[in-house]
Amino acid sequence: MKKLLKYLKPYTKYAVLAPSLLMIEVFLELQQPRLMGNIVDLGIARGDMSFVITTAIKMIIISFAMSAGGVSSIFFSSRVSQSFGADVRNSLFEKIQSFSFSDIDKFKTSSLITRLTNDVTQVQLMVLMGLRMMFRAPLLAFGGFFMAARLNLKLSLVLAIALPILAAAVTFFIYKSFPLFRKVQKKLDRINLIMRENLSGIRVVKAFVRFDYEQKRFDSANSDYTQIGIKAGSLLALSMPAMIIIMNFTVVAVLWYGGFLAQSGEIEVGKIIAFINYSTQILFSFMMLGFLFINISRAYVSAGRINEVLETESTMQSPQNAITKEISNGVIEFKNVSFKYNKADKNSQLKNINLKIAAGETVAILGETGSGKTTLVNLIPRLYDVSSGQVLIDGVDVKDYDIETLRSFVGMVPQDTVLFTGTIADNIKWGNPNAQDDEIKNASSISQASEFLDAIPDGYDTIVGQRGVGLSGGQRQRVAIARAIAKNPKILIFDDSTSAVDVVTEAKIQQNLKEQLSTRTFIIVAQRISSALDSDRIIVLKDGEIAEQGTHSELIAKNGIYTDIYKSQLGTEGI
Repeated sequence: MKKLLKYLKPYTKYAVLAPSLLMIEVFLELQQPRLMGNIVDLGIARGDMSFVITTAIKMIIISFAMSAGGVSSIFFSSRVSQSFGADVRNSLFEKIQSFSFSDIDKFKTSSLITRLTNDVTQVQLMVLMGLRMMFRAPLLAFGGFFMAARLNLKLSLVLAIALPILAAAVTFFIYKSFPLFRKVQKKLDRINLIMRENLSGIRVVKAFVRFDYEQKRFDSANSDYTQIGIKAGSLLALSMPAMIIIMNFTVVAVLWYGGFLAQSGEIEVGKIIAFINYSTQILFSFMMLGFLFINISRAYVSAGRINEVLETESTMQSPQNAITKEISNGVIEFKNVSFKYNKADKNSQLKNINLKIAAGETVAILGETGSGKTTLVNLIPRLYDVSSGQVLIDGVDVKDYDIETLRSFVGMVPQDTVLFTGTIADNIKWGNPNAQDDEIKNASSISQASEFLDAIPDGYDTIVGQRGVGLSGGQRQRVAIARAIAKNPKILIFDDSTSAVDVVTEAKIQQNLKEQLSTRTFIIVAQRISSALDSDRIIVLKDGEIAEQGTHSELIAKNGIYTDIYKSQLGTEGI
C-alpha cells in the first residue's frame, strides 16, 4: 500500500485539509457529553432552567458546526480518493499498454481487467475510509478516554480493561480475513475470464448450442466465488456483533461500578451519563477501527495485485540511444532465429530460421497449422523477442530500434480482425490519425473496401459496433487492410487476413497492392495456396523450420510439401 501513496502527492493539500476539518468535528463532538452532564448536574439538579436552555443552545450550535466540519471533510476526502483512483487506473492502463505479448500472457487478460477495475476500487475506498476513519477513530478514542478520565479516574479503569479485549478481537478478525480476501480476488479473476470468453464467443456458443455447458461452467465459478464471499462476509458479519457484545458489557460495567461510586458520593449522576457517552464514543471508535483494519486487509491484497503489475518491467523496451531513423528500404533478415514462448519449454516454436527478404519483394508463407507462420511474422515488429539469433530490418537489429519507430513503419493485419466502436473512417485512420479523406479513400480502394462502402447509405460514416459488429467477416478484413495501408508503412504483413474474402476480391486486392505499393515489402501468411501463387517467393514452414522455398514453378518442380498442398487444394490441374 505504501508504494501507492505517491499517487496522493498531487492532492496533498486536500489530503491535509480533510483530516484537519475532521479534527474540528471530533473536538466539538467530545464537548457534547460534558455539556449533557452539566445539564443534569448543574441545571436539572439545581432547577436552573436558564442554564439548561443556554447549554442546550450551545449543543445545537456545536452540532451545526460539527456537521459543517464533517461534510467538508467528506467532500475533500472524496475528492482525494476519486482523483487517486483515476491516477492509479491511468498508470495501470499505461503500464499494460507497455507490456509485451509475453507479459500479457503471464498475467492473463481477465486478471488485468479485475486489477484495473475491482482492485483499484478497493484501494480507492481504502483511501476514502483512511482519510475519515483512520483519523477520526483514534482521535475519538484517545480524546474520549482523556475526557472520561477527567470525569473520574477510578471509573476509567473499566475502559482500561475493556479496550485491550476489544483490540484483541479486532486483531483476530484481521488475521482471519486477510487470506480469505486474497482468495476472493482470485475467484473474481476466474469469473471475469469466463465472462470475457463467453461474451467474445457468444456466436460460437449459440451456433453449437452450448449454452447449458457454458452456464454450468459459469455456475461453478460463480458458486466458488459465492462460497468464499460468504465465508469472508460471515467473518465480517461476526466481527460486528462480537464487538457490540464487548461494548454492551462495558456499558453495563460502567453503570454497575458507577452506581457504587455515586452511592459513596465520588461521582454525580450527570457525570455517569457523560461517562457512558464517552464510553460509547470510545467503543464505537474501536469498532470503527476494527471495520477499517478488516477492510485494509482486503485493500492490502488489492494493492499487492496492483503493485505486481506496476512493478513488472516490460520484457520489451526500447534500448538507450535507440535508433529512431526512418526505415527507408524494408529489407528483412532472419539470422539463426529460434523462438520459445516460454523458456521452460523443451521444444522451440521456431528453429534456426535463416531468411532474407529484399526490399519491395512479395513473400508468401505457407505451412500446416502450428508450423510457426504467425510466430515468425510477429518477430518483425517485435511483438515477441527472439530466444536466440537476430531479426534485422535494413541491417539493424529490431531490438536496437525505438519500438514506436519500428512499429510505425510496419503495417500489420492480424488473423483476428479487430475493429473499434466508431465510424469506419475512424477505424481506417486509427493507425494514422492525420490521414486525409483522399488517403482514406485510396486505402479503401486498394483493399476493395470502397466496393461496399460506396453502396451503403452512410458510407465511411457508418457506425460499427465493438469488434466490428454490423459488418461481415470479409468486410471487416477489408477495412482492417485499409487501416494498415493508410498507415503508409514500408513493410506490410497480412496474417491470413483475406481468409473471409472471396478469391476474386482477394486477387483484386493483390493486384492493387502490386500496382500501387510495389516499393513496399509485402509478407503474406496464407492458408489458401491461391493467395501465394503470384508471390515473388514462397516459404514453406514445417515444425518451425523452413522446409522449402522458391517460386511457384520451382516448388512444383521439387514435388515436395508445397506440391502436396497444391494438389490438396487445387488438384493436379496446372502442374
